[in-house]
Amino acid sequence: MGKTSVSLFLAKKLKTEIISCDSRQFYKELKIGSSMPTLKELNSVPHHFIGHLTIHQNYNAKCFERDSLNIIEKLFKKYSILITVGGSGLYEKSITKGLSDIPNVDLNIRKNLISNFNKKGILFLQKELQKFEKKPYSIDYNNPRRLIRYLEIIQSTGTPPSFFFKKKSRINRNFSILKIGLILPKDEIYFRINNRVEKMIKNGLIDEAKKYYPYRYLNSLKTIGYKEIFDFFDKEKKITYNNISNEIDIKTIEKIKKNTRKYAKRQLTWYKKDPSVIWFNPKEKEKILNFVFNKVGNTGFEPVTSCL
Repeated sequence: MGKTSVSLFLAKKLKTEIISCDSRQFYKELKIGSSMPTLKELNSVPHHFIGHLTIHQNYNAKCFERDSLNIIEKLFKKYSILITVGGSGLYEKSITKGLSDIPNVDLNIRKNLISNFNKKGILFLQKELQKFEKKPYSIDYNNPRRLIRYLEIIQSTGTPPSFFFKKKSRINRNFSILKIGLILPKDEIYFRINNRVEKMIKNGLIDEAKKYYPYRYLNSLKTIGYKEIFDFFDKEKKITYNNISNEIDIKTIEKIKKNTRKYAKRQLTWYKKDPSVIWFNPKEKEKILNFVFNKVGNTGFEPVTSCL
């Protein structure tokens, strides 16, 4: 919805660097499916946490909290303002609020939950969670990874995740935080999403997915765009890795669009619950810049991390 364009504009005007908290763009192999910034865009402004991992590395929001805060501390020695950009709410939260310290889980429990999910579907996970918490702490009931995470915590510790979240008080960061949200009319959001999916298909998303099909069970590849194409490949009984076609049916493309629209809706729902977010149309770049200047003041920049 224009995050990359706005963040580049602000970074150039403010003469600073960009920290990405888009978890889809962490993996260097997933250039097309994650809508990673182009090489020209990356070279125009220094970026952090873009393509710094491989799909084979295990990485989570807690790791990102540690790594991003280390980078932020170093960058604040050079700049008064930094920009973070991305739509992964949990990763943004790891910077702005901090994450709860949850004990390690039993890996056998995790494997068992994943096995049952593969056999019985998401309804199994939803019913299991309802046995422990009738009103789970802010969880997306349609996200199997989140459901598995909640259940493995409960079954490993005997304590619901909400206990750890309530126990964790908000961390006072040693920098100020200014949150800027980008919003468009619903029909324009959907139009942009549909166009972006068509563009990814044209740019080679199918070939990219085909290349990493053997690794489709990795968590890094269980993301919109790839998983729908993997499902299509799996349904073609005669397909082997060596003769996968470079074509997919229209239904698969429409499914990618539909799931992307649902994801965008969940993102907006997440951020609209945050009263500290100030909303702008992505075309209002100068207005956003003036808003930042007004908040910072004229006496000199205070350290500010803008989450776009």
